[in-house]
Amino acid sequence: MLYKWIYPLHDYFQGFELIGSISFRAGLAAMTAFLISLLIGSQVIKLLKRYKVSEDTTKTDSEKLKDIYSDKKNVPTMGGVIILAAVLLSTLLWCDIFNNIYVLIVLFTAVWLGILGFLDDYIKLTQSHSSGLTSTSKLLFQCGLGLIIGLILYFPFMNIDEGTKLVIPFFKETRPELGAFYVLMVMFFVVGMSNAVNITDGLDGLAIGCTVIAGMAFTLITYIVGRVDFSSYLNVPYISGVGELSILCSALVGAGLGFMWFNCFPAQTFMGDVGSLPLGGMLGIIAIIVKQELLIFFIGSIFIVEAFSVLLQVSVYKFSGKRLFLCAPLHHHFQFKGWPETKITMRFFIIAAVMAVFSLITLKL
Repeated sequence: MLYKWIYPLHDYFQGFELIGSISFRAGLAAMTAFLISLLIGSQVIKLLKRYKVSEDTTKTDSEKLKDIYSDKKNVPTMGGVIILAAVLLSTLLWCDIFNNIYVLIVLFTAVWLGILGFLDDYIKLTQSHSSGLTSTSKLLFQCGLGLIIGLILYFPFMNIDEGTKLVIPFFKETRPELGAFYVLMVMFFVVGMSNAVNITDGLDGLAIGCTVIAGMAFTLITYIVGRVDFSSYLNVPYISGVGELSILCSALVGAGLGFMWFNCFPAQTFMGDVGSLPLGGMLGIIAIIVKQELLIFFIGSIFIVEAFSVLLQVSVYKFSGKRLFLCAPLHHHFQFKGWPETKITMRFFIIAAVMAVFSLITLKL
């Protein structure tokens, strides 16, 4: 929006032509989102404290988890609104949103899942247990979003080379055509990634730190996929207009870093479902749009492993009556083994960063 007002000034003032550069605006978006997060963060936290929007860590069936998190009982939750506000405002300022359907789709995803997360958090805060919305209700809203986005993307992607094909890392020449199943894949990624980030959000700074790392990787990937020369050199599908998404990804990185200022150990606020659900959904949709769907398993490896650990735990217990992990998701397993929270978080960050770099390497393979 601001970009549209400023860019025409390059006809009159030297230097304003830089505003037309995606990479320049991406940098501005990151800085803007970071500053917005810092500026509004303290005020939002004070507001949450005033209205006692605090995490009640006693709402769990595990006595050991109650003991581990006893000192976090009154930490404000729903701090994810800080991230959403920073991403939305920064994107609106520096993106050409009115001429780019991909940016609008990701913003729509963020708003939809943000509202869903808000409702879930609100119910948790106003009832005696921590279940929030029923699993069925949450799944219906997530699937509904996935279906809408899938249909929006399916028809224009049918007219794009590789549009509804699945790009397989390491085997770029093998690209199976999904056809109508493409819509189901979009739905799967929306539901899967939004829940995966939500599951990971259990330690101070863990989910947002891994999101920042993934956001950095997608900032570069969206820029590459949006350029004919770079995408041709790396033999990845070229999608016209996707380069504008790198600005949104940069805003996500900046907003995430700003939120980490308040969410790092010991956390002053938790993001809640209002933050974790839209973050996961955004990452999933971005992976779909840039035609690097399977690469999300590397870029978002921590999220995938955390979600998979829960699935394994439930499945093994159901069929054998035994627990595979001391507690699921995986970060709880290490907590039960006596690892300090900061040690778990930092090691997960290291793994996330290594896997993100590895994912970028695969673009050339």
